[in-house]
Amino acid sequence: MITEVAMSEMVRPLGARVLVRVEEEASVTASGLVIPDTAKDKPQRGVVVAVGDDEDLLKVAVGDRVLYPKYSGTELRLDGADHLILEASDLLAVVSAAA
Repeated sequence: MITEVAMSEMVRPLGARVLVRVEEEASVTASGLVIPDTAKDKPQRGVVVAVGDDEDLLKVAVGDRVLYPKYSGTELRLDGADHLILEASDLLAVVSAAA
């Protein structure tokens, strides 16, 4: 179940939680084949858009791209985009470009 949040409302995570905007997987392969929604995996990657106030436990910042387990967090829709509120301990990794 996804909770809808009105555009006029702000969401600020508390404690050691982060708000992550879910990055949708590609719906077309490199060769042009369309992937139906029923065949797509649940996303596991997103961008941190807000962090809680527990600075001792949080190792991520706004703008970081992160990986998280498939079935974790609380789902919500904010400004038409899917988001998750996750415990900081649920985050698996920070993704960055190769140097």
